[in-house]
Amino acid sequence: MDQHKPSVRAEALELLRQGLANRTVAELVNVPRGTIGWWLSQERKRQGITYERATDCPLCTGRPYDHEAYAYLLGLYLGDGHIISKPKQHHLSIFCNATQVGLIAAAEAAMKRVMPLPSVRSRYKPGCAEVKSYTKHWTCMFPQHGPGKKHDRKIVLEPWQQEIVDSHPWEFVRGLIHSDGCRITNWTTRLVRGERKRYEYPRYFFTNKSDDIRELFTGTLDKLGVTWTHCTRNGNPYNISVARKADVALMDAHIGPKY
Repeated sequence: MDQHKPSVRAEALELLRQGLANRTVAELVNVPRGTIGWWLSQERKRQGITYERATDCPLCTGRPYDHEAYAYLLGLYLGDGHIISKPKQHHLSIFCNATQVGLIAAAEAAMKRVMPLPSVRSRYKPGCAEVKSYTKHWTCMFPQHGPGKKHDRKIVLEPWQQEIVDSHPWEFVRGLIHSDGCRITNWTTRLVRGERKRYEYPRYFFTNKSDDIRELFTGTLDKLGVTWTHCTRNGNPYNISVARKADVALMDAHIGPKY
């Protein structure tokens, strides 16, 4: 129950109508800012005003945005991202290894470069960091959003998305590797002058259950001239390998480490 005098509420609403911020009004009338927000929402309901937050969604506003950052963020989303879109809850989440602070920072930066207005926060759990950006308009930017897991539904890029990927293919590949990929050192043995010696070599892997997402990855590698192979394990064709020395060097030059 509202314990404040009607005159205080009326004064606060008048100050809000004059354009003062909630925080300023709260200080002037000595009322908690949460109460000011509640009074404002109730007044809008009484007047039949529907309030919607300002948006800088590029698709809704036509605003130019950073296509390079979007290509990277698209890769992150298709790998380890998902969108929550409910009546009172809207956000894009990218999941990262909590120890890879560079990757966490890169995900936050990409979100901000695509849509600067929504708040971005990182929520830490044991071994995991969830980078979240709060706006319902991420469903505009990622129309691949839908019910269920991504590998259980068709994943196809819209023509405008494909155009961005074609313009920034390495950023797209970098996002996929940084989410669902890795660079490891493999080893084998070989005979050298009759003596068996250990031989080590670097290799990239990309692992994803979605046939469509793997095809987006390999199709982009094909356009970049990078040789890849399927690496089937236990009958599952989920792994894509890049192991040729020249191709690994090319990946190293463009992908960068997950750190």
